[in-house]
Amino acid sequence: MTSDGVKHHSFAEMPVEKLNPLLDRQFVYGEQGMLARLILRKGCVVPEHSHANEQITYVVEGALRFYLGDGRVIDVRSGEVLVIPPHLSHKVDALEDTIDLDVFTPPRADWISGTDAYLRK
Repeated sequence: MTSDGVKHHSFAEMPVEKLNPLLDRQFVYGEQGMLARLILRKGCVVPEHSHANEQITYVVEGALRFYLGDGRVIDVRSGEVLVIPPHLSHKVDALEDTIDLDVFTPPRADWISGTDAYLRK
């Protein structure tokens, strides 16, 4: 980071965090937001959870099925975006091998501190 707070990163050069056999993650964050790159292998399940952060998910390639706490089920495919408001519970199934980019505001404190046990099963 420079003295003015500017950060420059390359996902190609960042370490990959292996959360479980079907889920890898990389992320960067600033004061107000976080960008995460997730690699989900077909069959990966992200258990139901909620958080105080707004989440914007962009599927780069592959497909994810979101089960929202309000009863909706939404498939998000390559090139599509889903915006999840704060506190709405959701579960995710990887329908295919998938790469997605997630933006969180504010940054996910549980990811930064490593207290995101629900992902590490």
